[in-house]
Amino acid sequence: MRDVQRIAIVDPNDGTRDELRQVLLGLEAVWLEAECSRYEFFFDVIAQSIPDVVIVSLDSDQNKALALIQALHDEVPEMPILVVSARGDGQAILQALRCGAREFLTVPVVIEELITALKRISPKMTAEPHAGNGVAGTPRAGNTLVVAVLGSRGGVGCTSLAVNVGACLAREPAMTVALIDLDVALGDADVALDLTPDYTLADVALNIDRLDMQFIRRSLCRHESGLHVLPRPVQLEDSNVIQPEHLSRLIGLLRASFTHLILDLSKSFSPCDVTALRLADVILLVGEVELSSLRNLVRMQAALNNDPELADKVHIVLNKVGGDQDITLKKAEELIGKPIYWQVPCDARALSEARNQGIPLLTVAPKTKVHLSIQGLAMALVGREDKPAAEKKRSGWASLFGR
Repeated sequence: MRDVQRIAIVDPNDGTRDELRQVLLGLEAVWLEAECSRYEFFFDVIAQSIPDVVIVSLDSDQNKALALIQALHDEVPEMPILVVSARGDGQAILQALRCGAREFLTVPVVIEELITALKRISPKMTAEPHAGNGVAGTPRAGNTLVVAVLGSRGGVGCTSLAVNVGACLAREPAMTVALIDLDVALGDADVALDLTPDYTLADVALNIDRLDMQFIRRSLCRHESGLHVLPRPVQLEDSNVIQPEHLSRLIGLLRASFTHLILDLSKSFSPCDVTALRLADVILLVGEVELSSLRNLVRMQAALNNDPELADKVHIVLNKVGGDQDITLKKAEELIGKPIYWQVPCDARALSEARNQGIPLLTVAPKTKVHLSIQGLAMALVGREDKPAAEKKRSGWASLFGR
């Protein structure tokens, strides 16, 4: 688990202090170390608790609060001070910053703004949670790696890849992993793990106005592998309630508590799919060595390349390699016009057994080549491999498939 940020707060107003407490308790990466109801006692509180960050409310007595901020800054200059106030006017902000505050948030505190502020002022909130930089370099906010899995057509195995990569990552002690099933009409990530959800993506969308980390945690199903899953809606008609802005807020909140997010996309390039692609750090574009899949890979690769925000994120993954195929991998790579990042061998028996039992490969078939390949892909995403498997294609099992 990543380092927890220890916070102490001071606010004489019971109501606003309770609201702030509830926001902080909803963040997994935050520990509420201490809270104080009197400005004059706060020095004693932090001397005993030694927090990483202090939060000071201005509103009960602005003069006392500003004097406290100045004293804290003078006595403990390395202590980050975050100020909250219902007064968002320039004068209040300027006074607080002049006294030594590093960040200023208006009340009621918006959880995304609080997360962003804590990341700016605290080194613990930006510490790298996984080894290496992975295939996409340094991930964005909070160093949470967001991986979008996009298929060239139905049946290429995107959900199996997403679920099994997620399960492999979730086994790592330093990693917390969530998977969002964005195939909102026909997704089946929950079926692949034999999960019976109490809540779905539709419930999150319908409760977007009161969305916080506590609500999200209740909405996620946890598999015994450690992977958390947010399934697609149960009813087909509920798929229409999910909008791009819902997804943006959901991913923003999940970044605060998970080291890795996996987004299993639909094949429709819906507005939610496009939003997911833009929010992702890595796009795994999945296909097979088969004419219709390769044709779609070429089309999709061209479309993604036309968007400078997406082009550099794309990594080609060929699934089910080594089955009955008339096209060589070399020819497929020439058609795609981009190096193949990863190859996953064909093993219909192991995959079918895993899927029918609702058990990931790491449990039902841990020694198979298909599991070892997916495990290698998962580790490569977090920088545990020296180089992608495609660069090792002439050695090991990959050499058996015609390269």
